[in-house]
Amino acid sequence: MKNIRPAIFVILLAVSAGAWAADAAAPTQVLPSQFGGWQLKEPAAKSADPSVADETNASVLKEYGFQRLEKTTYTRGDGRKLVVKAAVFTDASGAYGAFTYYKNPAMRDETIGGQAASVNNRVVFYQGNILVDAIFDRLTTMSAAELRELAGVLPVPAGNARNLPPLPNYLPKQVDAKNAKYVLGPAGLDHVGSPLPSAMVDFKAGAEVVIAKHEAKLGDATLMLIEYPTPQLAAEKLRELDAAHQPTQQGSAGSPSVLDVAPFFDKRTGPIIVIAAGPLALSEARALLGSVSYEADVTWNENTYVSKKDNLANLLFNIIVLCGIVVGVSLVAGVAFGGFRIVMKRLFPDRVFDRPEDRELISLHLGDTLEQASRRR
Repeated sequence: MKNIRPAIFVILLAVSAGAWAADAAAPTQVLPSQFGGWQLKEPAAKSADPSVADETNASVLKEYGFQRLEKTTYTRGDGRKLVVKAAVFTDASGAYGAFTYYKNPAMRDETIGGQAASVNNRVVFYQGNILVDAIFDRLTTMSAAELRELAGVLPVPAGNARNLPPLPNYLPKQVDAKNAKYVLGPAGLDHVGSPLPSAMVDFKAGAEVVIAKHEAKLGDATLMLIEYPTPQLAAEKLRELDAAHQPTQQGSAGSPSVLDVAPFFDKRTGPIIVIAAGPLALSEARALLGSVSYEADVTWNENTYVSKKDNLANLLFNIIVLCGIVVGVSLVAGVAFGGFRIVMKRLFPDRVFDRPEDRELISLHLGDTLEQASRRR
């Protein structure tokens, strides 16, 4: 019996640890049980397969960092229904990119979550790293407010996962930035009307792409921004691009070439390659390219000023002030102690300080001879 008890304890401990690990590994449910008067009709169906979310664009969702999908139906007391699909991505960049991919010019902008768009009874928005696709059976004047409440209760990713990509900020005012596409892979690039083939962009090198339309005088043109991890890599890719754009190079078999979108203009600013393609005059193309300028300190999540805590001059000033305070306290303490002794000696001479009995010294007379010492005895 004594040998069985430790074994039972070990088994129970192992089972508890396994259950705890399973709970920790299980993903957190993102869709709430209720919001804005809507009640969950049934538990959400979950899947980590991007083809369940969108069979046609499964490869595109994988490029954006798709992790899992939750789909469920909400109902209200008046009989209305709402079907909600929530796609969870690795970070906010993936959710933002997927939103731009699904948004089209026919949609109307809405103020829900990070960005939102609607068409008929369908509303698409993203919040953090979650892309939500909501389909109402019947819209009301409160539908947008109800979805804003849903966006407010969705979990927010931690750390850098909540940061949006800075590349779309470089789009100039002349282009249709509201319908720009943010692309992270070749599958997505092939579906957004890119002036370059994906092989020339080289997403394996860490490229990010933003594509927007521009209404030129002679027709619709395309502005494409390609950001690479370093300016050196961007310069190398620009040389390859210019070489491929030469007429003698476009007919080379087996090598990627620039699409037939002449005229074609490009430049580099920092780690960003800027491409303007389509029916553009030379002056118009130069103005469009010149409106894109890289600034290394432009971010969405960092202060552009030095706080008082991080200011070195502030630190030195505070050190000097502290030294002055310490010296001042020392002077005050010294004057107080010395002044107190002087006052006490004047008011009570030889009573508190320097009393005769305190000033007597014990003398051993070590220099006396033995005879003198015996006489004293």
